[in-house]
Amino acid sequence: MTIQGFNVAAWDLAKAHKPEHFVLDRVVRPNILSLKPYRCARDDYQEGVLLDANENALGPSLGEQRINSFLDLHRYPDPGLFGTRAAVTALRHLPDPAYTFLGVGSDEVIDLLQRCFARPGKEKILICPPTYGMYSVCAAVNDLDIVQIPLLTQEGKFALDTPAVLAALEADPSIRLVFICSPGNPTGTLISLEDVRAVLDCAAFEGLVVVDEAYIDFALAEQTQGKKHGNEPISAIELVPEYENLVVSQTLSKSFGLAGIRMGLAFSQPRVIQVMNNTKAPYSISTPTAFYASQALSESGLSMMRTNVDTLVANRNALLQALATIPALGAVLGANDANFVLVPVLDAPHGKPDSQRAAQVYKNMAEHSGVVVRDRSKELGCAGCLRISVGTAEENEQCIALLRAQLA
Repeated sequence: MTIQGFNVAAWDLAKAHKPEHFVLDRVVRPNILSLKPYRCARDDYQEGVLLDANENALGPSLGEQRINSFLDLHRYPDPGLFGTRAAVTALRHLPDPAYTFLGVGSDEVIDLLQRCFARPGKEKILICPPTYGMYSVCAAVNDLDIVQIPLLTQEGKFALDTPAVLAALEADPSIRLVFICSPGNPTGTLISLEDVRAVLDCAAFEGLVVVDEAYIDFALAEQTQGKKHGNEPISAIELVPEYENLVVSQTLSKSFGLAGIRMGLAFSQPRVIQVMNNTKAPYSISTPTAFYASQALSESGLSMMRTNVDTLVANRNALLQALATIPALGAVLGANDANFVLVPVLDAPHGKPDSQRAAQVYKNMAEHSGVVVRDRSKELGCAGCLRISVGTAEENEQCIALLRAQLA
């Protein structure tokens, strides 16, 4: 069946449409495949005397506030979105904007993929805990069962158990989506592209592999500096032009520092992206969101992002050194490829991870000193662990001082 709005010319720009066993029509829910997408008023005309969309011609009611009048907030968003889609496509070196989806945060991407490509009450997703919690939340909302294949957590390694993942896919044809978080949350560890390829090539799996790269720019920065990861590609974006069964999710929340505008990204070959665009709500990206995203993707915005990422990586390394001087903390877990660290709190007598003590430290720091970290001690392989986001140099020093006091 033909996908409404599918860009054949863009699809032909891909290097390959691997794997041979992947047939998109078998994966998309039939009702999604056949739907006729909502056509927005602004899809046809964006200028002139606009009396077509039941907008308020008198303008926005913002009281005494005055914000960029050229944004025309009384009008529905222009589908051009200030060139944001084209800019982020160029940033990730993909051949055409048809390879890029813009969503309301990565969470919309996760939810939309589950709605489009897995049938409620009949099919499943596969996740690899410890991992991002929204995969499971969206699965519950979409009435999908969850298959869990834990990461290899020994000694804080957090590697993909590729043989176990492949065995699960071969044993259960109802699995339609595999979610791989890289760098992981809360692990901060990259998953190798060799492992991702192995899952993509699994002949028994007819569904989609989703690689969530919310923190990828921090790993890319260290690779650019020659500090980690060698010269081999580390972002699954590199595989998008080859594999039609791959979706890579990213965001402007982390490296770009724009969590407040809620801009999520997905990259895949054009047929998958078109299915997602056909299904999403109309005008889901607001005009202010698109405008601020376009500013972040400008030459000066990208320069600032890279400078800030380098600073956060340096701050993270200083934080790691300081944490290592506190006797009541264990060795930091994971490979530290993101903008946070995962450190176990130890019990006093035996020097073993202590989840109860970690929870108390977390609560005391937040309620009595106003420094908020994240208690991750209940996550698989994270006993006694606190996850600490990298802050400014001053914020990190304050956090270290409080940890010393709490654990003295």
